[in-house]
Amino acid sequence: MTDTIVTDLKARARTWHRGNYYEDFAQDQTFVHHWGRTLTEADNTVFTALTLHYNPIYTNADFARAQGHAGAVVCPLLVFNTIFGLSVEDLSEIGGPFLGVDKMTHHRPVVVGETVYAQSRVIDRREPKSRPDYGIVTWATTGLDETGVPVIDFQRSNLVRKRP
Repeated sequence: MTDTIVTDLKARARTWHRGNYYEDFAQDQTFVHHWGRTLTEADNTVFTALTLHYNPIYTNADFARAQGHAGAVVCPLLVFNTIFGLSVEDLSEIGGPFLGVDKMTHHRPVVVGETVYAQSRVIDRREPKSRPDYGIVTWATTGLDETGVPVIDFQRSNLVRKRP
């Protein structure tokens, strides 16, 4: 019975295209990335423990308030990773080596419980001589709070596969 179900599922399976190829990116093209993400106390606590960020401003709301914040501050590296992660489906999910981040600015601390959103703009695209199956794309990505005010921005580049 199980073999029949598996065979049927395989027969009905279809490739679901995700991500964009190099040719799909145009100069100044803007992507508003999906959904956003509410950064919870659990996210922040686990992330700070796993990455050894033991500053009490990230895990002690009373301490953070004494420092002038509305509550516990989300570790800035978690804010960056979250915004980066929100952009992956549109920008780099098709695959290709990550080439780095540049010009990162944290505009203000994000407090536990805030929801962040991401958008990116193509700022450069070019074809390398050494990798004919790839192009290099650079995006300017901005992380925004619920009101649309930037909390972080950065540039990142990837080798992006060309269409087969």
